[in-house]
Amino acid sequence: MKIKSLAVFCGSKYGNNTIYKNDAKLVGEIAAQNNITIIYGGGGAGIMKEVANGAMSKGGKVIGVIPKLLLDWEHQHKEITELIVVDDMHSRKKKLYELCDSALILPGGFGTMDELFEMLTWNQLSIHNKKIFILNSGGFYNNLIEHLYQLEKESFLYNKLEDRITILSNVPELTQYIV
Repeated sequence: MKIKSLAVFCGSKYGNNTIYKNDAKLVGEIAAQNNITIIYGGGGAGIMKEVANGAMSKGGKVIGVIPKLLLDWEHQHKEITELIVVDDMHSRKKKLYELCDSALILPGGFGTMDELFEMLTWNQLSIHNKKIFILNSGGFYNNLIEHLYQLEKESFLYNKLEDRITILSNVPELTQYIV
């Protein structure tokens, strides 16, 4: 299945490893080069900004969805294709899910984890069947991945973890799934 729109959930900060910034930019570039619209949180800071800038630098389409509350805090990106302002965080997540064909999780904080786990929960409940990817840049998600396998091992999941998530160790691996 050819992906037309990819939700990217990631941090509004850069983190401590430059690989996060570089991988985010590369994701945006690859998406643009393959006519895949980036759907993201609309921020103009951190690796969120890098994903958007990567796509825009290659002539791609980027749609940001940001709640009114975060307009000042996340310094919304003013140079993307479209910025949709919604009332609250729940509306933001719902809109991001509606606009995407699949989702990619890059390094991030609590908001990124919230988006990942809501997406996984909705997938498990058959609210959607969108493909979910985790990019484990620089081993960022090693501990989380280990814990997710623990959930499987302890029989807390309804399916095998691989049925819900595809774990990628580098950006080029993504192209075999989205192109």
